[in-house]
Amino acid sequence: MKQQDNERTFKDLVCGMEVSRMTAVEEYGYQGKTYYFCSQACRETFEAEPEKYLRQHRQHGLKQK
Repeated sequence: MKQQDNERTFKDLVCGMEVSRMTAVEEYGYQGKTYYFCSQACRETFEAEPEKYLRQHRQHGLKQK
């Protein structure tokens, strides 16, 4: 799916790929924020150890609710 020019992108915290809400395959809510992922594998990896990835990338890949 092609990304629109004005669509906000987020960084997949696990692999670093740029995704948007439209192109993300998976999303995961953690501590009141929504994180977007390129694949189920990346979401599962994040879900298993979210703090490992949040310490490295505090502001990337999140959306405030």
